[in-house]
Amino acid sequence: MKNALLAAAFFFAATLNTSAALADPAPPGPVDAQTLETVKTRFHHLMDLANRHDIAAINDMFWQSPSALLVAKSAVPSEGNWAGFWGNEAIDRKLHDIAASGPVVLKPDYEKLKVVELTHEVAESYAPLNITVSYAGQDGTPKPFLLIIDWLKIGQDWQIASEIILPVPPVPKQTG
Repeated sequence: MKNALLAAAFFFAATLNTSAALADPAPPGPVDAQTLETVKTRFHHLMDLANRHDIAAINDMFWQSPSALLVAKSAVPSEGNWAGFWGNEAIDRKLHDIAASGPVVLKPDYEKLKVVELTHEVAESYAPLNITVSYAGQDGTPKPFLLIIDWLKIGQDWQIASEIILPVPPVPKQTG
């Protein structure tokens, strides 16, 4: 009887482990070299296009979907200080508004560019950068930001599914 109970418990535990493994597959390993280089190249290309203010080419780098997202500074008080702009038309308008405000210069720290593969079809890049812009009350002084991009593999191409630009708050002055 004791052996039957142990066998039943072992079978039950093995079934649970198999079900859990099927329901929650292990994440893929580190990003493969080809994906890493492709996404890094796409990131460099995006920075070049942004500094040339080539909005049409930037728009082509975005996933053509109503679910494409750009998070950026807003000039509209009802949207708040920063807002999400969903879909290609909204992204295109936002990029045109920013470019029309005056010079925009993005200087990423390429040494700190990090790319991770979330799945074989989704990668994420992270890079600190300085942005010089005079949009929505900004004074044209270079300021630190973080740029987080989720890349979606469509066919053989990696496109931007979401681009999140986050301001880095100034370090508080120490008193004492």
